[in-house]
Amino acid sequence: MKLLGRTISFLRNKFLLATTAFVVWMLFFDRNDVFTQMERRSELNELRQSKQYFEKQIAENRSFSKDLQFNASAIEKYAREKYLMKRDNEDLFIIQPLEKK
Repeated sequence: MKLLGRTISFLRNKFLLATTAFVVWMLFFDRNDVFTQMERRSELNELRQSKQYFEKQIAENRSFSKDLQFNASAIEKYAREKYLMKRDNEDLFIIQPLEKK
């Protein structure tokens, strides 16, 4: 009986109850609960990785653009590859791989 009395008095402690209620509320019921925070953190990491990827792509495109502005051989190479242009005395053969059905 004494053990039951101690347990009940322990559970009647208003500070313990308030702390327990606060922790449970923050873990499960709050708008910014722990699980939502973990999801947001993973989404933030994915966004940071994509930001790094796109910054790298932007740097490559800027260097390519600068190369196209000032390098005549780069312009010719781009025109030949992208737009399939050729010189007057050349024949152009386009080889495409077979598509698997």
